[in-house]
Amino acid sequence: MRLSILAAALATSLTLVVGATDANAQKGAYYVAVPEVEASRASLITRSTPWQRRGDAYVANRAPERDVVLCQLLARDLGKLRSFSAGGAALDGAALEKCNTRAKVAPVTAVAAR
Repeated sequence: MRLSILAAALATSLTLVVGATDANAQKGAYYVAVPEVEASRASLITRSTPWQRRGDAYVANRAPERDVVLCQLLARDLGKLRSFSAGGAALDGAALEKCNTRAKVAPVTAVAAR
């Protein structure tokens, strides 16, 4: 009985620590963007906005561009974004779709016909 209580307490503590770590990764960032495909770049700059990779997301401080424009600039460099939020508010489906219209497209490889 005591062992199961200890195991439950340990599992709960671990869950809280992992959740806190994810939240801390985005702490202090105004913009948080998650690309559909994991990018290997540690940082990049869109116009004058520096972005840093934290886990699977890219984060940045507040910038002068409108949120959708900033999202489009980032999608142009990273490809389609799974999510984009500004000031804690995520773009809705239509705005994210508009953002992703500017996403870079992987080059098409031509296959020779036989």
